[in-house]
Amino acid sequence: MDPEIIETVGDNVSVFMSYSVEQLIHIGIIVALSLLTFVIAKIVIKIISKMLRKAVKVKNGKLTPLMAGFILKVVQVVIWVFTALIILQIWGINLTPVIAGLGVTGVVLGFALQESISNIFSGLLLALNNPFGIGDYVLLGSIEGTVTGMDAISVTLLSGDNKKITISNKIVLADAIINYSASDIRRVDMAVSVAYGSDLEKAKDIITNLVKSYPEVLSDKPVIVEVGALSASSIDFIIRPWSKNSDYWTVKWRFQKEICPALNAAGIEVPYNKLDVNILTQN
Repeated sequence: MDPEIIETVGDNVSVFMSYSVEQLIHIGIIVALSLLTFVIAKIVIKIISKMLRKAVKVKNGKLTPLMAGFILKVVQVVIWVFTALIILQIWGINLTPVIAGLGVTGVVLGFALQESISNIFSGLLLALNNPFGIGDYVLLGSIEGTVTGMDAISVTLLSGDNKKITISNKIVLADAIINYSASDIRRVDMAVSVAYGSDLEKAKDIITNLVKSYPEVLSDKPVIVEVGALSASSIDFIIRPWSKNSDYWTVKWRFQKEICPALNAAGIEVPYNKLDVNILTQN
């Protein structure tokens, strides 16, 4: 073989090898920078998460677990978007057409995702106003249960029969929110009826003594027992003792079980709907 040809081929191989090594080094640097950017993003998110957890534990602090969780979700999205843009720049991808296209895409996505955007802003308002917290028992519109979670889109409840209920933030904010756990104590609203002609003072004493005998009823709070209404066939008492939240149903169910026997034993009739039929005979 011609020595000149061999020399030319050798030179080309050397140039190719040199070029390939330079490319490999360049690609390696790009990959390393991309991984470094990714790791830094993870560390920043972890630091912010730790700071939010500490802020939640501060006594009398304004930051609640719901608010902290919402803020963390938003921060994570923002950080990952910026991380993706930085990595694309590291790889030399021109972002000008992408950014220009985001304007048109943003308008289209705005219409397509308006419900989700509305839920996000509603979630932000919920986090700022803090009408309830994790573990609170709430009534949201017509749905009630224990709050188990909240994110940028929805609130999650666990019903009394262990059903997981997910409600969008927009719906939660649009209706009345009743938080039964806002205070450690709660008034138990109950009612019982007696027949017309009954001794009302005697009935009132029996009801009052029965309710006050329950250890779950708070002794430092007044027990209200009064005639609340004069119905068509009964006199209706309202009974309003106070108890701890955890004892609410204990007091209510026990009273419903024991009040009728207590009144009947004292000779006081508990009325019920009945129909009297009078038969007239002609002579």
